[in-house]
Amino acid sequence: MRRLTRQRKAVLEVVREAKNHPDAAWIYQEVRKRIPRISLGTVYRNLEALVEEGYLIPITRAGEATRYDANTHPHLHLVCEGCGALVDLEVELPDLLAPARLAHPGVEVRSVEVTYRGLCPECRRALKG
Repeated sequence: MRRLTRQRKAVLEVVREAKNHPDAAWIYQEVRKRIPRISLGTVYRNLEALVEEGYLIPITRAGEATRYDANTHPHLHLVCEGCGALVDLEVELPDLLAPARLAHPGVEVRSVEVTYRGLCPECRRALKG
């Protein structure tokens, strides 16, 4: 395990405090408020280390910057079609790896991504109101 440096701790705190699954550019701007001389490269290196150590989960979507989630418990996401927000969905997850293991013995599936699309509560209220 790598040492939790001052910079790494600040990056982790910013992501944990954010509720918007931020990207590296946003994280960099927020960390600079705490550590003004930090570089964007340092933020990227610390994000990579925090992902490797299991503190953060990267969320990648085609054509978009990688976003980071500090909620490392198994959960799903809803992508809001109104504002683009990523909303955590805390639901009981079935064993999504079982069909792959049964159909292809010997295959090592390391992750499964399921994303719901719809409207976040704010966009839904705005549409109704």
